[in-house]
Amino acid sequence: MREAVPPLRPYEIEHRVSYRVKRQAILFEGTPTPYSAIVHEAALRMGFGGPDIARAQLNHLLEMSEQSTITIQVIPFGEAGFPASGQPITWAAGPVPHLDTVVRDTDHGCEFLDAEAQLQRYRSVLDRMESRALPEEKSRDLIQRIARDL
Repeated sequence: MREAVPPLRPYEIEHRVSYRVKRQAILFEGTPTPYSAIVHEAALRMGFGGPDIARAQLNHLLEMSEQSTITIQVIPFGEAGFPASGQPITWAAGPVPHLDTVVRDTDHGCEFLDAEAQLQRYRSVLDRMESRALPEEKSRDLIQRIARDL
């Protein structure tokens, strides 16, 4: 966040970090919310914050992937095509499907998409990403290799 253009003020960085920490709480409070992540290998190799921080982040992903309600899959280099723009996409689903929402994190903030046509498009994108991703165990193996190589 310190690399944002235009630069964020310290209070803006603190607010965004605080929000993300609070958002993670749904994974552990009460009945844990199921969570699936599909990550491209490029994102795992970016090394934000230097090797020590990047390694800690990768180890955190590995630890989280051991939770029964958390699935992490990696799309490896060499997989033909990538059906997304490279920006984070969150699919928020619940027991009432017509209330599903896609959240896109962009440089200018979050966008919330809930129109049926938008949901169909992003469901298709996520389905194609999932079909190109490694199974969970192979994904963990790849994350471990990347962390080791840092």
